[in-house]
Amino acid sequence: MNVLTKVRTAVQKRAAYVRLRNEIASMPQDVAIDLGMFREDAASIASKAIYG
Repeated sequence: MNVLTKVRTAVQKRAAYVRLRNEIASMPQDVAIDLGMFREDAASIASKAIYG
C-alpha cells in the first residue's frame, strides 16, 4: 500500500465517521431510544463502527 492509498483511505474513513456521527447526533430522541442508544454517544458509536 503506497502513501497515496493510505491517505485516501484515511480521508474516506474520516468522511464516513463525520457523516455517521452527525446522523446519530441529529436523529430524534425517540428513535435513538428505540435503537438502544443515546445521541450523546454519537462520537463513540461512530468511531467503533468506522475504525473498529
